[in-house]
Amino acid sequence: MQIGDALPDISLPATGEQEINLAQLTGQTLVLYFYPRDDTPGCTQEGQDFRDLYAQFCASNIRILGVSRDTVKKHEKFKTKYEFPFDLLADEAETLCNLFEVMKQKNMYGKQVRGIERSTFLFDNTGVLRQEWRKVKVPNHVQEVLAAAQALA
Repeated sequence: MQIGDALPDISLPATGEQEINLAQLTGQTLVLYFYPRDDTPGCTQEGQDFRDLYAQFCASNIRILGVSRDTVKKHEKFKTKYEFPFDLLADEAETLCNLFEVMKQKNMYGKQVRGIERSTFLFDNTGVLRQEWRKVKVPNHVQEVLAAAQALA
């Protein structure tokens, strides 16, 4: 995926017993954020930051979706535990992760592991990719995404 590309025609299972097709999400600005794992410190903080600014995203007709390789069952627990008002997509087969090229070799405790590089993608209301953030650092990230999304909306 590159700036100017359209939302992919991919459906994934999501929280709330849904199957969400990304190509059908036109009509509103979309924030699609990829994170490594449910219920880990950075991922929890990022989710809480999106949750805490959720009303401001909604006021500008901006939808938020989180994506990781965790199962829907794990996503449901994570979403409930931290009261996330947005849905989480389960990309266990890494279909969406590979399309967005967020799977990277990472160093964890001295070992090389393959995992999701924290990344966020912003689509306008016609479903076109307008901005991306890669190698995201959690502090202040969501505020930056909100400002960019509001400028588009």
